[in-house]
Amino acid sequence: MRRFFLSWLFIVLILLIDLYVFQAVKLVVQSSGVKIKYAIYVLYWTLSAAVVITLALLPYIHLDNWPKTLRTYWIAIVIGIFLSKAFTAIFLVVDDLRRALQWGGGKLFYQYIEGVPFKSAGISRSVFMSWLGITLGGGLFGTLIWGFSNKYRYQLKKIKLNFPNLPEAFRGLKMIHISDIHSGSFTDKQAVEQGVKMIMKQEADLILFTGDLINDRASEMKDYTDLFSRLKAPMGVFSTLGNHDYGDYAQWKDKAEKQQNLEKLKELQGNMGWRLLMNEHVVLRKENQEIALLGIENWGAKANFSRYGKLEDAYVGTEKYAFKILMSHDPSHWDAQVRPQYGDIDLTLSGHTHGMQFGVEMPGIKWSPVKYVYKQWAGLYEEGNQKLYVNRGYGFLGYPGRVGILPEITLIELT
Repeated sequence: MRRFFLSWLFIVLILLIDLYVFQAVKLVVQSSGVKIKYAIYVLYWTLSAAVVITLALLPYIHLDNWPKTLRTYWIAIVIGIFLSKAFTAIFLVVDDLRRALQWGGGKLFYQYIEGVPFKSAGISRSVFMSWLGITLGGGLFGTLIWGFSNKYRYQLKKIKLNFPNLPEAFRGLKMIHISDIHSGSFTDKQAVEQGVKMIMKQEADLILFTGDLINDRASEMKDYTDLFSRLKAPMGVFSTLGNHDYGDYAQWKDKAEKQQNLEKLKELQGNMGWRLLMNEHVVLRKENQEIALLGIENWGAKANFSRYGKLEDAYVGTEKYAFKILMSHDPSHWDAQVRPQYGDIDLTLSGHTHGMQFGVEMPGIKWSPVKYVYKQWAGLYEEGNQKLYVNRGYGFLGYPGRVGILPEITLIELT
């Protein structure tokens, strides 16, 4: 009942935003011809109705029965329309607050700031703010649509990490780090294959995958098992589980069915030649020298994410090794447990955030909305002698695209 109430409350909110933004639409087209205005009004309310109807019917339709491509893009477009209107509404609120203050006694002040620049151009501040809001909101929607083309645009990031305590034999070791494949979101097998070829082209000594192979169900890997089985490395391919691998976000007939799905996923990784580390460690040997590779199940410091991981179990027996690498899906684990309690874990590899698949990365600028949730969300972080690398994700989830934050394959060289 509570979920039903919240769903309809959200729909009412969307309708209110639609009506609010429509006032700005009317304002900016007021000087247009009747036919143009009519066409714009019809288009606006057609899209609005499509969003509202989709959300209203969501609890009653089985999205799993929709063709994957239609489901993926339609839901993304619906969300994009909502976000662009919400973004537009922010500018309209600012203008309404301005007018409310003016009406409440600040008339002389607002006459001053509203003066020459706008009036000399023959446009009121209200019309300007409406144009600005609609332009930026439309720009956001257009950017999200453009981002559809980037979801398979894999970027190879090469980094060298220096550790004074790294055994001599492992200096120059090359590792591929990938994360968040999310095979349930893929719709283009040939594009995915290009990423696999890029990985194999690096001829790394070791391949490490830090979780979220699927969205919910092991069956999502059916068409991609053959591709990811090609991943081979002299020292092996190792993996861990992410929060999505447990099926926590899907509906199951009972606990037994959910557990069976997890067991299938474990078996599947074994069949691909991957060594799944479940709160355990393995010893990597090279020229009679050794380092420890630890892998734990998902462990998130945020309240919404599960804690199946047991680092204490994986750590036991590794005390004697001079160098340790930890695979842990969620980067919030680093500050919450790894650094405070396990100061001799040299390098932690994570994923999970996807960099929100939206942001800006250029020289001097690194920003994404996800930074307000995760302190460490993409790339390299260092504290004392410990390092954390957060992979931006191989796949995508929810939004079938990427803006500014491209899918990543990381080549790490230890020096």
